[in-house]
Parts: sequence; C-alpha cells; structure tokens
Amino acid sequence: MINSYEDCICFLFAKANQKAQATLKKTLKPYGITAVQILILEALWEDEGLTAGEIGKRLVLDNATTSGVLDRLSEAGWISKETARDDKRALKITLSNKAKEYQGDLFQIRENVNDIVLQSFSQEERLLLKRLLKDLR
Repeated sequence: MINSYEDCICFLFAKANQKAQATLKKTLKPYGITAVQILILEALWEDEGLTAGEIGKRLVLDNATTSGVLDRLSEAGWISKETARDDKRALKITLSNKAKEYQGDLFQIRENVNDIVLQSFSQEERLLLKRLLKDLR
C-alpha cells in the first residue's frame, strides 16, 4: 500500500518548517531582521569577531548567502565588517551597539517562538524531538 503524501517525512518537515519560519518572521518584523540574520547575530553573540567564512561554516551557509546577509546586516547597523589583521582576504565581523542593545530582546523572541511552535508537546517530547532533529544533521 502506498502512503499518502501527507505521511512523507519531507512533506511533514516542510510544513513544520513553514509554520516555525512564519511565526519567527512575524515576531522579528518590528526589528527589521530575518531568521537567517538572527542566526548570524546569535553566532556573533556567542563568539564575536568571527570571519565571514567561519560564520558560513557554523551555520552551513554558502559564501554568497553569507556575504549577502552580512551586507544587509551592516547596512541596517547591526554589525561592522573589518579586514582581518592576519588575513587581508578575510572579513572580521563585530557587533554594533544596536546588536548588543537588542540581544536580550531577540533571545527572548527566539525562546517565545520555540514555545509557540512546540506548545502541543510535553517537555519530554520537546527534548526527544530536538535530539532526533540533531541526529539528522
């Protein structure tokens, strides 16, 4: 017996991702940033001064995507880009005062979105889901 497309894991992942992304997009809108941009900011909050290449590797983004997102973050005043001292071909990325000022708010938004998306799951189910998703990476 052939299962319905609604039982296809790719379909289920896509629908879950659409819901999560739409919720995150709506809550980030007042800050003028996207889901990918907040991921880059979070990588820099963890380890400020990363190069563009290091950010791309951490977030599994290609160079063109990383470069474009960094350009938009820089234009919006969230980050600064400087040539790295030890490698003139690399860009060192630092956080602006704006990014530091809104760090707590944006972390809270991410936690709130996680809670909204996972509201129908128990704490144990949330932990299991996260573990299973990490295993798929």
